[in-house]
Amino acid sequence: MKLLLLIASVLVISAYDPTPASRLQADTSKDVEMVTTKGTLVIRLSDSTPLHRDNFIKLVKQHFYDGLLFHRVIPQFMVQTGDPKSKTAKPGEAIGQGSPGYAVPAEFRAGLFHKKGALAAARTNDEINPTRESNGSQFYLVHGRVYDEEDLNQVEARLNGYKIPAAHREVYKTIGGTPSLDSKYTVFGEVIKGVEIIDSIAAVTTGERNRPIEDVKIIKATLIKRL
Repeated sequence: MKLLLLIASVLVISAYDPTPASRLQADTSKDVEMVTTKGTLVIRLSDSTPLHRDNFIKLVKQHFYDGLLFHRVIPQFMVQTGDPKSKTAKPGEAIGQGSPGYAVPAEFRAGLFHKKGALAAARTNDEINPTRESNGSQFYLVHGRVYDEEDLNQVEARLNGYKIPAAHREVYKTIGGTPSLDSKYTVFGEVIKGVEIIDSIAAVTTGERNRPIEDVKIIKATLIKRL
């Protein structure tokens, strides 16, 4: 599966402008409830990726994600959303190039990987984005599949020297995920409730550019008391 299917094609972006930490202090201990047309899921953000965490919280509080479409769906891989242009997109219209106008610096963490249900940031490709900064709003939820040891060895051989840790291998062999994306995209949280909603989204019929034929939408995203 080509990685280009994951990235958002935003070529001109400004520097990251983080929300002051003092404004987020009361929110960092909350989860994000995301109501979609396929059901409700709850996301927990990682404190080890504070730039992505705080940016996501800021956008949720601004109701940025309300009404946006899952514009790219690839079963056994991931489901992607967060393009502000998708809110008003017409049926069949090409979407996936939008952003809030800035990028977020990469935050790769050894303990965060692309297991099923992981939350990660989309980005442009290495040729125009060598520091692997994330799109300011687009993200994906990992659907993935279960791998065996041979599968993982083949994936690892294509990861340019990155070695999949033993603990991660066990997860990929049981829960599943998309190990080919490890060390390449920032993972900054995970679905802790409603992971089956990802299955439902991944099962929809898609057309050109992997856009669902029938719109799958985020109805509302809000901060809630941590479960």
